[in-house]
Amino acid sequence: DLGMTRLFGGFSTYFYEAYDKAYPLTKGWEERISYTQLYPLLVHSILFGSYYLEEVKNILSEFK
Repeated sequence: DLGMTRLFGGFSTYFYEAYDKAYPLTKGWEERISYTQLYPLLVHSILFGSYYLEEVKNILSEFK
């Protein structure tokens, strides 16, 4: 959920505060956002072209 909200610009701070209140977020959630974006980025690269692969490569480089 949160990965998709940040993938193409993000929502307001109020949204994330309300989300955290309804569904408490675990420590470090923001550092893990990019991992949740891998699948949607790969799908976008198939549907709309290789432009999105650069972001996939950036995320995967975090695993080194």
